[in-house]
Amino acid sequence: MNQTIELLSAHRSVRKFADRHIEESLFQTIVRAAQCAATSSHVQAYTIIRVQDKENRRQIAKLSGPQPWVEQAPIFLVFCADFTRLEAACGRQGRKTETGWAEQFVVATVDTALVAQNLMIAAQSMGLGGVFIGGIRNDPEKVCDLLNIPDNAYPVFGMCLGYPDHTPDIKPRLPLDLVLKEDSFCGTGLEKEQADMEAYDQTCRNYYLTRDSNLRDQTWSRQMADFIGKTSRPHIKSFLEKRGFLLR
Repeated sequence: MNQTIELLSAHRSVRKFADRHIEESLFQTIVRAAQCAATSSHVQAYTIIRVQDKENRRQIAKLSGPQPWVEQAPIFLVFCADFTRLEAACGRQGRKTETGWAEQFVVATVDTALVAQNLMIAAQSMGLGGVFIGGIRNDPEKVCDLLNIPDNAYPVFGMCLGYPDHTPDIKPRLPLDLVLKEDSFCGTGLEKEQADMEAYDQTCRNYYLTRDSNLRDQTWSRQMADFIGKTSRPHIKSFLEKRGFLLR
């Protein structure tokens, strides 16, 4: 173990924040470190919006769940997959743009996720904590209206940041054999995977029954069945097409 491994292994979602100011120089240092994330073909297809307007925060907190920590966190960010700079670069070169391709959507979304993960890790290394807010996709049109996000860009998720005012338990992750395979997707065989899955379900059930808040009797398999067994944000495809993504 080293400090980096320990930091990564200690990740937890923080939703309660101390009433403590974050220095602007520290915040900018964290963002610069985040920018060093890997990026496909150096496109850097993302824009990060720091939302400080209180009314915008209130509305985003409401449409996201509600999730009151969006209002309460010292810093709230919205991460956008963004091809607008690439379009502008193309124009400066006198070139016609070829947008709307599914591959471009994947590139921009992956770039955005990578820079956000870098930012979270950088923040945690400086004593901050935070939580990702996927709930902004409940009404992405409204988020775009509030934050003046143009076509060929879309809000992927938000992030709350601040100095933690609690220390949540760490959620147990899947057994390594279920996510790390050798040479073949099929891995170690169905019987072994089934046994690993049953053991993991029990581990998660114990976690949910004994954690410090929001206790419930639930396994990972049941939680995932609830997730995948219902319609999930059916508006997203048409929203993305309207923004100029997934047209081809």
